[in-house]
Amino acid sequence: MTGITLEVIKKIAVLNDSDAGYTKELNLVSWNGREPKYDLRTWSPEGIALKGLTLTEEEAKELYKALGDMFAE
Repeated sequence: MTGITLEVIKKIAVLNDSDAGYTKELNLVSWNGREPKYDLRTWSPEGIALKGLTLTEEEAKELYKALGDMFAE
């Protein structure tokens, strides 16, 4: 990820820890100095951001609503 900068603004949750030290985390992250987004991704034991996805606040709210509806059944 050369040329890409990130700043973890707020750590929200660690959703999974692997035996190898990888974690799946939900954080608020600013990429390249832009407005922070909700970021769900795997992190290596060395703190390297691996594959993941980012969501705007609106998208995160829609996901929250959809998951709430799905698990309320």
